[in-house]
Amino acid sequence: MIRLIEPSIPNLRRYARSLVRDAAEADDLVQDCLERAIARWGQRRGASDARSWLFSILHNLAISRWRRLGRRGREMSLDDLGEADLAERPTQHDGVDQSDILKSLAALPPDYRSVLLLVGVEDLSYAQAAKVLGVPIGTVMSRLSRGRERLAQIMANGSAAQVRTPHLRRIK
Repeated sequence: MIRLIEPSIPNLRRYARSLVRDAAEADDLVQDCLERAIARWGQRRGASDARSWLFSILHNLAISRWRRLGRRGREMSLDDLGEADLAERPTQHDGVDQSDILKSLAALPPDYRSVLLLVGVEDLSYAQAAKVLGVPIGTVMSRLSRGRERLAQIMANGSAAQVRTPHLRRIK
């Protein structure tokens, strides 16, 4: 069991950090994922891929976290706030390329971002990504295509606010 889980930990951490954009929360998410995987190892289908199973657990935990934060909001004590939490970001351009890519990824809807990260960064196949996300392979392919297109638009325009999303209208 450990030899199947341990090689995936760096990839899980990278995916978690991309999803939640906070190293401490990402580490907590990975720890919760590993605890759940070890506790429920017997529930895993014998022939299934342990790596995609771990990514599924992590993804589902992240979705649950987003839903919980959406209901409650983020809780912080005033005593826990540091100067860095209250300070403004400097105006100089530091690490423009990397931060632009990260900002552009963050501007994508979570469905597109998840597929792009799983297929493009974590190198999962379409079938494995579909299994992780719990959607059909065709949905993964269409989200990947639309996500790449939207990411290219954001990068070309320089701002997520300038990207026009198609509006549907009702025709009678």
